[in-house]
Amino acid sequence: MLVSRWFRLCSLCSRVVYSSNVGGRRGGWRTLTGHTSLRYANITQVHHWGTVVSKRLCYSDVGELYRNESVQRYLQQLMEEYRDISNRLQHAYLNESDRKALIKKHTELLPLANIFGSIEQARKDHEEVHSLLHGSVSTRDEDEQLTQLLKEEEAQISSKIAALRKDLIKALVPIDPLDSSNVLLEIVSGRTTGGDICQQFNREMFDMYQGFASYKNWDFEVYNYTPAEYGGLHHAAVRIAGDNVYRYLKHEGGTHRVQRIPEVGLSSRMQRIHTGTMTVIVLPQPVEFDVHIDPKDLRIDTFRSRGAGGQSVNTTDSAVRIVHLPTGIMAECQQTRSQLQNRDTAMRMLKARLYQSMMGKETEQRHTARKQQVGTRSQSERIRTYNFSQDRVTDHRTGYVTRDIKEFMRGGEALDDLISDVLECAEREALLEMVESSSTGSSNLKQPESGQSAD
Repeated sequence: MLVSRWFRLCSLCSRVVYSSNVGGRRGGWRTLTGHTSLRYANITQVHHWGTVVSKRLCYSDVGELYRNESVQRYLQQLMEEYRDISNRLQHAYLNESDRKALIKKHTELLPLANIFGSIEQARKDHEEVHSLLHGSVSTRDEDEQLTQLLKEEEAQISSKIAALRKDLIKALVPIDPLDSSNVLLEIVSGRTTGGDICQQFNREMFDMYQGFASYKNWDFEVYNYTPAEYGGLHHAAVRIAGDNVYRYLKHEGGTHRVQRIPEVGLSSRMQRIHTGTMTVIVLPQPVEFDVHIDPKDLRIDTFRSRGAGGQSVNTTDSAVRIVHLPTGIMAECQQTRSQLQNRDTAMRMLKARLYQSMMGKETEQRHTARKQQVGTRSQSERIRTYNFSQDRVTDHRTGYVTRDIKEFMRGGEALDDLISDVLECAEREALLEMVESSSTGSSNLKQPESGQSAD
């Protein structure tokens, strides 16, 4: 019996080899599949009034999303489409145009089909190992060794299935064509009594994104920087360029709330916790985009730069403000002593804002539209809260919580982890919206037929 089951196991999994010494035991066994990471579950650890590791409110378990009925239906539709295309490509009577279209679609679906096929094969392997493991029970030493081997193999296959499902979900997520774009990022102070707490927080947010750009090896070019009292910041506009900048920063747009006891300024005299807000605006700058602007539609003003810009900057009318009269959209720059350089920079900013305005009209649901991001700057629209008194940062869209706020404000790994969490949740929500709309579309296609039969 032992020999029979042993050969069945060998035929199932050729990765099993004998080892003369594993873990100090002679005659042990090992597999060549290696150690598979078990990080799929994203275990939540929350200690009330204590250390908060992370808290996720969206699909933290890939398996949960994989088992979603809409996702399963959508996946089956894609696999049926893939098989249908594969069959049609074998026919010789296709014309060149149809063949090219089918080959293109076949190429798009091939990675997904490969992952799906791997999952199906792994599931079959898991069923066979499970059947061998629970088929019979024996107390002999040889069978005990084989049972232990089967249990290890079953765990390895389960881990492999979980990893493949995660890859499958990633392959299903719709791609944003603007993800690779550079961005124009603006920081605007919010509305609060006194205003100094928002202006100080503005500067800290500016430093945080500058640190994040350095952490990601992105270029950080300042277009506009208007300082305020007590070391604060009224407004700043920067261009951030690099790999997939918009993908990582597009969800940073919105109202950010701060709660703290101010260290400087008029508010610091009261020695109590103040609440303020500021706004981050993220506008994509695609590599190839051209916004035609009629010079007659522009009003160009020059003025002396404001704030602590240096004596040499304030002696000439080098600052430039450009207003697009039909839309009222404005851009200004006062970073250099050269009026021509400031004008070129302001024009680039204006084009980015006009481009975003056009994108907003075409896609009203895009969350990076300027008006949606600015909102009313009220606390009820906040996307994130920075509570310095409790040393905590909370993202209200996902429920993600992290500690060590000073480290977070440096814009390094801690910010990257939060942004990755928000991005992951957003992509999965986009996937659910896509599959549900696809399901709705399929139902709508069937409605005329049912309506006709009803008549």
